[in-house]
Amino acid sequence: MSKSSLIRTERIQFLNRHKIRRKDYVLYWMQASQRAEYNHALEYAVIRANQLDQPLVVLFALTDHYLSANERHYFFMLEGLQEVQNNLRKRGIRMVARHGPPDEAAVRAARKASLVVTDRGYLSLQRKWRRFVARHIDCPLVQVESDVIVPIEQVSVKEEYSAATLRPKIYRRLPEFLLPVRKVSLKHESMGLHFNSLDISDIDKVIDRMQIDRGVGRVSSFQGGTSHARKHLRNFLAKKLDDYAHHKNDPNCDSLSNMSPYLHFGQISPLYIALQVSDTDSPGRDAYLEELIVRRELAINFVFYNRNYASFASLPSWARATLKVHKSDPRIYLYTLRQLEESRTHDPYWNAAQKEMVIAGKMHGYMRMYWGKKILEWCRTPQRAFTVAARLNDKYELDGRDPNGYAGIAWCLGKHDRPWKQRPVFGSIRYMNDKGLQRKFDADAYVEKIENLTSMR
Repeated sequence: MSKSSLIRTERIQFLNRHKIRRKDYVLYWMQASQRAEYNHALEYAVIRANQLDQPLVVLFALTDHYLSANERHYFFMLEGLQEVQNNLRKRGIRMVARHGPPDEAAVRAARKASLVVTDRGYLSLQRKWRRFVARHIDCPLVQVESDVIVPIEQVSVKEEYSAATLRPKIYRRLPEFLLPVRKVSLKHESMGLHFNSLDISDIDKVIDRMQIDRGVGRVSSFQGGTSHARKHLRNFLAKKLDDYAHHKNDPNCDSLSNMSPYLHFGQISPLYIALQVSDTDSPGRDAYLEELIVRRELAINFVFYNRNYASFASLPSWARATLKVHKSDPRIYLYTLRQLEESRTHDPYWNAAQKEMVIAGKMHGYMRMYWGKKILEWCRTPQRAFTVAARLNDKYELDGRDPNGYAGIAWCLGKHDRPWKQRPVFGSIRYMNDKGLQRKFDADAYVEKIENLTSMR
């Protein structure tokens, strides 16, 4: 445990070897955990500020160039950041927003900091930012992991083959980490400190000044922020969890928690969700915790230990081999990226799934599997299929550019799976077709549902 006995030391990593110096404040450089509650990094920063008898300042930097992000993603994120800023203000903590590269903004803000605390990201760009800051500041940079239940290296020191290999490792450690996060009172408020800060009270004005892709607009289906995440969660616990295990693969049933956009932006803690679900005796509890803990943290394990996570090269050797053998197999249908993006295929079920993603910003999880399998079938090469799927997913999904997204696409091409019966194009990769959808649920009703959604735009 840490000195405070509040944050386990396994969550804490010192990213450089500098010593604490006496400056003006402790800085929490917030990027991944965009919330003011159930945030280990934030509470650790409060603890250290109190120990140093200093105020705490929170910094968030908005970059114009984040991994295919566009107006849809920025609007949702800014809705959440407005709430973060308001909630931090209630705790006496000043949140400063800056426009520019996050790593450079953090280095500048650290010039007057005694200590810098940050949260943890797993994608290569997020890790690159933290390495840059660690090298270019003159005080400690402390990373505190707050967006997994069990810190990643505590579960495994290597890339896991599948959920079956990760599951026992993660469940052995759960009792140590499935614990509430205590909110700590700050001794010295920072609201009176002066900083040049971006005014995020008017989201449209902020977005207007940013050089981002405006080709994909905001959605009405989801509103960003911790309060909205909690609202979805309360509704899920009260009305959906009991039937989750039976209906989670039926896109006609409103049985999902809708947590993934909020988890992606760090607007809600996976630990908080897990504790709320664990506190029920619902028959759907175990099935949901499997998705939230084992499957989600398997995806994080994948992107953390596999540097090729966003490409064909990330697949296991058996999958790459079988796909290469069948690379030249005749394809009955071939579609361009534009045809796929515009839902112009022969398959009404696939078209509906693509439309759902474009319109709502979130495709049903079971349809994501079918969607990815068909892209493999309809592209000239499996390498191209991976690229196309990642591009569409990252562009339209609110939870795109995320470990779950990359792991899901890789799964469609064999990752975290096993060899199946040999087929043209797929080789021994697991196959899905429209007849399978029709056996699973009323696929035509799903098409009708999405068409109704389209007509309401």
